[in-house]
Amino acid sequence: MKPRRIEILGVPTDCVDMSQAVARVETMIEGSRGEAVIAVNPEKVMKAQNDPFLLNQLRGAGLLIPDGIGVVLAARLLRLGRMSQVPGSELMPAICERAARKGYRIFLFGGSVEVNQRAGEVLRARYPGLQIVGQQHGYLKEEEMGELVQQINASGAEILFVALGSPKQELWMARYLPQLSIKVCQGVGGTFDVLSGRVKRAPALFRKMHLEWFYRLASQPRRLIRQTALPKFAWLILREKIVR
Repeated sequence: MKPRRIEILGVPTDCVDMSQAVARVETMIEGSRGEAVIAVNPEKVMKAQNDPFLLNQLRGAGLLIPDGIGVVLAARLLRLGRMSQVPGSELMPAICERAARKGYRIFLFGGSVEVNQRAGEVLRARYPGLQIVGQQHGYLKEEEMGELVQQINASGAEILFVALGSPKQELWMARYLPQLSIKVCQGVGGTFDVLSGRVKRAPALFRKMHLEWFYRLASQPRRLIRQTALPKFAWLILREKIVR
């Protein structure tokens, strides 16, 4: 069963919590074609408003997770629907836990050689029985993508995690997902870096207070330009609330 899909400022997202998101992924695995799992946050909402290609890709995705707390709060404020924040960095391990129990095969694509290898080691140790049937770092040339597609298809993987960062991973999925025999393709951003220990997630207190974005900004000041989308998003949501 597909989750209820709403639109925030004209951009779709699904009304799900973590358990519903994992259940939706399982349904997708039983489907007849490959589908994308894409994270939605205020930055992506703002970008999609002026990017028809991205907007069309979001509308065609199998699952749009409310990755940013701003999306969750906007949905509640505008009374569009209730959902819980589903960080992509937490959904991926949850999928791996389910895959280990049910025998789903996964493929890891992205990150550096060391990060990709270490992420696989951590996942195998954390989820005994997990079948990682293929791994490939993300530093490939365009002319090497055809061989990668063949490698993924030959592996028999049902789930592909793509860690190329946004928007590169979304562009990659839009181009190559139709050529793949996998059933679920999730863009996971920097999750391999977190799993490998190269990058630390915000402390639990920041996550509990929904301030992970602030922690990331403080620890990575170069993200400041990207975060300028947040006040614009907040203003547009408040304006829509007033108009309504």
